[in-house]
Amino acid sequence: MINLNLKFSARQQDFFGTLSQRVNSYFKSNNIERTANTEMVIKTIFMFSLYFSPYALLLSGMFTSAWVMAGLCVVMGLGKAGIGLSVMHDANHGAYSNKKWVNTLFGMSLNLIGGTAFNWKIQHNVLHHTFTNVHEVDEDISPRGVIRMAPASTWRPIHQYQHLYAWFLYGLMTFVWIVIKDYYRLTKYYNEGLVKKQKGSIAVEWVVLLFTKLFYLSYMFVIPMVLLPVSFWQVLVGFLIMHYVAGFILAVIFQPAHVIDGTEYPMPDENGNLENNWAIHQLHTTTNFGHKEKLFSWYVGGLNYQVEHHLFPNICHVHYRDIAKIVEQTTKEFNLPYKSKETFFEAIGAHAQQLKILGRKPQTVAPKVALG
Repeated sequence: MINLNLKFSARQQDFFGTLSQRVNSYFKSNNIERTANTEMVIKTIFMFSLYFSPYALLLSGMFTSAWVMAGLCVVMGLGKAGIGLSVMHDANHGAYSNKKWVNTLFGMSLNLIGGTAFNWKIQHNVLHHTFTNVHEVDEDISPRGVIRMAPASTWRPIHQYQHLYAWFLYGLMTFVWIVIKDYYRLTKYYNEGLVKKQKGSIAVEWVVLLFTKLFYLSYMFVIPMVLLPVSFWQVLVGFLIMHYVAGFILAVIFQPAHVIDGTEYPMPDENGNLENNWAIHQLHTTTNFGHKEKLFSWYVGGLNYQVEHHLFPNICHVHYRDIAKIVEQTTKEFNLPYKSKETFFEAIGAHAQQLKILGRKPQTVAPKVALG
């Protein structure tokens, strides 16, 4: 059972108050909306085109080469990840638009590409963004069997090799969502009262989940098999290629932000109290990377600015590069951490190092033996 009754400290509130005032002043003085701008609209069109254009080309029957068709599936995977990183993510945080219906519409793009927006908002917005890197609350670091993401998780001998095999498993992430995890999560969230807390109806959410899964699998499998001279197994291979590309991209973007050498895993005391307030907690558990890599930053939806995103998830990611200087300067003034890696590959290396550290067998303290 997830414990959502943990309490953040009430100390040091002046940091986030000062930072919020400065960020608000930036938007006001520059007469800028905190939501999507023209750049974001263009990016949205591009990401959907990156996903649906190769799909249309596949259905056209223009290409019969297995290699070309596989290549189009790779491009679809890039588009799938791009929609997740750059469109639905902002929308489901309420950051795409000031209009709720626009956020809901673009947030449901996750359902369009096989996921479930309702589940995602509980797992990501409620659990991960509130209790980042807190064992047994943040599902992003929850025990995953063969991958150990937190020091408090149970260690198994196979974990000592996870820094080698985790990369292969990352590619299966979105496929597991489609096949198993969405169904499991909705059941789990209902049993734990999270569906009710989010003012959701379990009946409605099951209908939405099942209908959108059916729609997704229909256009992924049924339509290609009706229009093209292909077998189920050929379509399945293309489906797996697309998901593997998307899953791997999503994993290697999200994991280095929190499971990285130098990050922290705060634990509540026996009364459920955490050491820091919410904002400072985010600084201790979150890492930026690759700020100078502009094309990379554009594709990943600004999620290499994870510190800014965790502090201001309701601000559209296209503004993160501009408020990053304000955030970094304010953390320095308050003598607080602002964790950042120079490049994406440096962050990946630090993530690999953390996987290796977490894969080591925890040291046990030998019991004291009474003498005499």
